[in-house]
Amino acid sequence: MRLVNRDTDYAIRAICFIAQSTKKIISVSELVKALKVPRSFLRKILQLLNKKKLLKSYKGQGGGFSLLVPVHKVFLLDLIEIFQEDFKLNECFLKKDICPNTRKCQLKDKLDRIENYVLKELKSITIADLLR
Repeated sequence: MRLVNRDTDYAIRAICFIAQSTKKIISVSELVKALKVPRSFLRKILQLLNKKKLLKSYKGQGGGFSLLVPVHKVFLLDLIEIFQEDFKLNECFLKKDICPNTRKCQLKDKLDRIENYVLKELKSITIADLLR
């Protein structure tokens, strides 16, 4: 199990790079070169971040991307949920329909508590925190 997948990692790195740049608009080429990320993956990620209103895209000569949201308002959990859907650490392989012990399973109870703790922590981490 991975907490952060490749797309989420690329998104975090791209947002951090854009945030730290002195330039207002960062081209895809600049990001590819600096982050050493395959262009096709990065373009897809940047387009999704634009669609989710975290980045603004600029077309044409001198085009690229800029941040639309301040880094202290971009949370790690938001990025995980954009690229990985709902955050779930604990998903019983038997599911509720089959497992008769769902309500009294000690392992599920402990894993649910761990999941809630991790969610709370992820909700508190912003891109600004990662840039410090």
